[in-house]
Amino acid sequence: MGAWGIGSFENDDAGDFLAEATESGDISLLLEVLDNVLTSTEYVEAPDATQAIVAAEIIAAALGRPTLAAQREDELSHWLARIRPTIDGELATQARMALARIIAPNSELRELWEETDDFSEWQASVVELMQQLQV
Repeated sequence: MGAWGIGSFENDDAGDFLAEATESGDISLLLEVLDNVLTSTEYVEAPDATQAIVAAEIIAAALGRPTLAAQREDELSHWLARIRPTIDGELATQARMALARIIAPNSELRELWEETDDFSEWQASVVELMQQLQV
C-alpha cells in the first residue's frame, strides 16, 4: 500500500477504488467491498479494508455528512451530483460495522498502522467516519 497520509483517500488503493467507484453508475461496488470485509471469517486484508473505508466515505457523503477528506474529492462530489444515490439506514449500518472490523484486531490495515507513529491519529479518523454514518 503506497500511503502518503492517514486520510481515507491518501493511499494508492483508495485512489484506485475511488476512481473505479465514481466511474460506475450505481452503488454496487460499495456493497461489494463492504460485503468483503463483513464476510471475511478471520482476517481482514488491507486492500479490502482500504476500499471499505472509501466506500464508507462515499456513503457518508451521500447521506449529506461528508468528512473534510471527502469534501476535497471533486470526482466524488461530481459523482454524487450525477448519480444521486439513495442510501438507507441499513447500508450506513453495514458501513459502520465494516469500519469496526477494520479498527479491531485481525485487521491487516490496523496492524500496518500500529507499526507507525500515526496509529492513534489514523484510528481516530476511522472512528470519526463511523460517527458520520450514524442514522
